[in-house]
Amino acid sequence: MLDLNNKSILITGGTGSLGKQLTKRIFTQFPNVKRLVIFSRDEQKQFQMAQEYPGSEYPAIRFFIGDVRDKDRLVRAFQGVEYVIHAAAMKHVHLAEFNPSECIKTNVTGAENVIYASLETGVKNVVALSTDKACAPINLYGATKLTSDKLFVAANNIKGSNSIKFSVVRYGNVMGSNGSVIPFFLKKKKDGFLPITDPQMTRFNISLDGGVDMVMHAMENAWGGEIFIPKIPSYKITDVAVAVAPEIEHRIIGIRPGEKIHEEMITSSDSFLTYDMGKYYVILPSRTNWSLEEFTNKFGATKVKEGFQYNSGDNTEWETVDSLRNLIVKHVDSDFSV
Repeated sequence: MLDLNNKSILITGGTGSLGKQLTKRIFTQFPNVKRLVIFSRDEQKQFQMAQEYPGSEYPAIRFFIGDVRDKDRLVRAFQGVEYVIHAAAMKHVHLAEFNPSECIKTNVTGAENVIYASLETGVKNVVALSTDKACAPINLYGATKLTSDKLFVAANNIKGSNSIKFSVVRYGNVMGSNGSVIPFFLKKKKDGFLPITDPQMTRFNISLDGGVDMVMHAMENAWGGEIFIPKIPSYKITDVAVAVAPEIEHRIIGIRPGEKIHEEMITSSDSFLTYDMGKYYVILPSRTNWSLEEFTNKFGATKVKEGFQYNSGDNTEWETVDSLRNLIVKHVDSDFSV
């Protein structure tokens, strides 16, 4: 059972949507956490978050301004830290297409810096956040996140006698996160129409709490090198639009640079290394420094069929207009109504 009481944790990108939800969960579930370091480069967001978590009430919290592009700053921040959750990233697909060098510096070089800073400072467990766009990527953002995934998986092969474990969690669109489609649609309602990229478009859907659950699962259960993937529903972008604003025009604008119609989280090529763990799938590395038989026995993991793929367009579980409205009230806007 994971117990973070009396432990020191650092979250890169800690002022983002998931970082804030992780912070909330950690303080709720582990009130005696020794230290929780919020590492990010945006001083205004740190200032705002510090109002929510004043030191007088949360003596374990620390705010550390820094950029994952700066390895020396990471080394300084990681001193005495046991768990690192790597959530910092450039994540907007179309912005990455027009600013590729910036995306690479943060998502690839930043990942390398987190790995080497962790190896140098005695960190015991690193969980890196990924995305469905890292699976068979067609855009730069996805390509950088796939590279990041590969770096974290391979880091388990260069640790030597170090007991550190690196693992990855990969999931779909996080409902209500900054820049995601539902808050965007809620704001666009006032314009009298909703812009739809393509009426056939589908996406995987997960709540912020679901994303936090995955991170906690990886922190507790990773043996090193796994990519954990949740079993989650899909939605049609048109159903999201109807759920948010059924009476107004849905205007087709075409997909943006680098976008897919459907997203994948497991390709048929991944199926040879993919196991079903019940609540989650897991893609294992081609080589491990632990026993595959012991792993599968411990978790009751069964190998998926060769050729299996997990695609938002072919999913077996779907959100409906009504379920989406309920989720919006629960996770995005408690005052929402149509």
